[in-house]
Order: sequence, then structure tokens, then C-alpha cells
Amino acid sequence: MTQSIADLRQNYTLQALNEADVDPDPIQQFQRWMDQAIAAELPEPNAMTLATATRDGIPSARIVLLKGLDARGFAFYTNYESRKGRELADNPQAALVFLWTVLERQVRIEGQVEKVAAAETDAYFQSRPLASRLGAWASEQSRVIRNREVLEQRFAELKATYADETVPRPPHWGGYRVIPHQIEFWQGRTSRLHDRLRYRLEEGNWHLERLAP
Repeated sequence: MTQSIADLRQNYTLQALNEADVDPDPIQQFQRWMDQAIAAELPEPNAMTLATATRDGIPSARIVLLKGLDARGFAFYTNYESRKGRELADNPQAALVFLWTVLERQVRIEGQVEKVAAAETDAYFQSRPLASRLGAWASEQSRVIRNREVLEQRFAELKATYADETVPRPPHWGGYRVIPHQIEFWQGRTSRLHDRLRYRLEEGNWHLERLAP
């Protein structure tokens, strides 16, 4: 008999998360955890859930890849005309979640969203594999298409067009940066008494506080 979903259970015992052990800067603390996730050879440690919402508050979520991290925030790239792009145009707020199951960790981020500058976006676009650059032109992301053949035919046409040329960045494609005002670090613990440390930005300063699990 297949095990009931309600009976699936794991006891988290790997590590603790204490206030004395974390960096006062949450970006630096995130980089520390990201480095550990990479060192653990987790599959796509930069994968994150991106949640957006319409102007009316109707939410949607999907997995995207983190492609930039610095003091300004968390950057990812996509089609501006996709569903997430349209929602961010109307409501430039987002939430991110990283889940590193093997390490029994997750990170939750909330913040305002801005577009990445054109020059920075251009540089990233040209660093992508050729097929990915062509794909950015071929796909009208989130639009209904008749079948896969339409997509593959468009890709083949673009591949022929740019056979001997540099593929320019599509005007409808670029980066977004989530500028955090809240970042929570979650470490699994026994008996579901998990460690949750939240950094909250107030008047330009980060404040650290512990949340009940």
C-alpha cells in the first residue's frame, strides 16, 4: 500500500542556528549558506521559488534561478512579457524561497523589485549559451501556442538568421532584482522546534530577531 502523505515525516537533526553564529549582514549570511550548499554539491542550489501577485493580490509562484547576488539584492532574468513580468509591472513586490533539503535549511526573502540596468543585463545575456540566447527570442513566454513544432520551427529560423552574427538581447527580456527588506533563515530541528532567525530592515539598519517555529 502506498504510504499516506500525512504519514511522511522526517526528524531534522543536523545543525542548530544561533544568533551568536550568524553574520550581522543577512546578505553575507546568505552567501555563507549558499557557499555551503554549493560545497555540498546540491543540484541547482541557486534554484528558488519566486512568488508574485497581481494588482488585486492574486498570487502565483514558480521556480527560477538566482543569477546575481550583491549588496543590492537578488537578481534573476526572464521575459518581461511573461506572467511574472506582467505581475511585477503592476505590483513590484516579490517573495523568494530557497530550499536546501539535504542541509535541512530554507531561506525566505521579501522585498521590492526593480529592473536590472540595461548594461548589466546586456553583459549577462551575452554570457549565456547560444541556444539560451536564441531561446529568449523564440519563446513568447506564458503565451498559448498551437504545438511544440511552432516553437522548434521558430528556434531553427533564428539559428539560421544568426548563424554568423552576434545574437542581440531581445527588448522584452532582462533582469529583475529583489531588494530585500526581510530575510529569514530556517534551520530544521528536532520535534519541529525549528530555528528561525529573521533580519528586518528598519531605517537602513538590519535587526535580527528569533521567531517561534
